[in-house]
Amino acid sequence: MANPRKRHTRTMRDLRRTHWKLELKSITRCEHCHEPKIAHRVCPNCGYYKGRQVFEVTQKEKKVK
Repeated sequence: MANPRKRHTRTMRDLRRTHWKLELKSITRCEHCHEPKIAHRVCPNCGYYKGRQVFEVTQKEKKVK
């Protein structure tokens, strides 16, 4: 197996890693309820996607201590 001839410096390592970054997900407004949602996903608040209702949204009950 090949071995590196010279040690890579911290600068060169960091410069190589500068392209390893996460992309932010695009957030849009729901056309039906106008709440923020992730683009190309069903709205978690109302259950609509592209003007059609995909599923019924049930309200979560809060636990009473």
